[in-house]
Amino acid sequence: MTPNHAVVSPKEWLEARKRLLALEKEHTRLRDKINAERQALPWVKMEKTYVFDTAAGPKTLAELFNGRSQLLVYHFMLGANWEAGCKSCSFVADHFAGALPHLNHHDVTLIAASNAPLEKIEAYRKRMGWHFPWVSALGNDFNSDFHVSFTPAELAGGKVVYNFTEIDSADAYEELPGLSAFYKDEDGTVYHTYSTYARGLEELVGTFMLLDRAPKGRNEGEVMDFVRRHDEYDETPRRRA
Repeated sequence: MTPNHAVVSPKEWLEARKRLLALEKEHTRLRDKINAERQALPWVKMEKTYVFDTAAGPKTLAELFNGRSQLLVYHFMLGANWEAGCKSCSFVADHFAGALPHLNHHDVTLIAASNAPLEKIEAYRKRMGWHFPWVSALGNDFNSDFHVSFTPAELAGGKVVYNFTEIDSADAYEELPGLSAFYKDEDGTVYHTYSTYARGLEELVGTFMLLDRAPKGRNEGEVMDFVRRHDEYDETPRRRA
């Protein structure tokens, strides 16, 4: 069934498209300005030592850079007692594989970190067919310090800090998503340079950018209600009026 949408002549369409192009160019210039402000953010020296469980044995945060000066850590929602990773985080992680060789050859290491035991991480990674580095932060305060993991006591307190503000704990979970960036200088000192959460993660997802240009856009009732783990989609395409 054809959606109820305006149908016009090619001339009228071109006029409307040019108006949108002006707005798109404004958005591009604003994005460039935001990127410049992001690069100009001050840094925080990491004073605390975190040790992670990895497939190659215990490693500190500094060792996770893997010989590069920049590190991006995706805070992946997979709790110690969860049977599977968050489907939304899985959706994001599906986009990592193609980026890895380009990031790695541009002095950037990308990893995921979760508060789950390594064996659970490895089992889920095998199920999903992923090959990006993924470490266990179980037993350290890393995800807690970056406000993406919360204890039952914290959630019972009524408020937690997420995305740089206090939110009702009823709107939170024991694990939430985020991305944090770090720099390591030649002396081995590590600095926290940036973190983003919630909808700030959308630009990691190429599928969103493509859907935004499709005729029906994201075509969702609630945010990301169409998303499934990639091995859980049925063969019938989802449609929505």
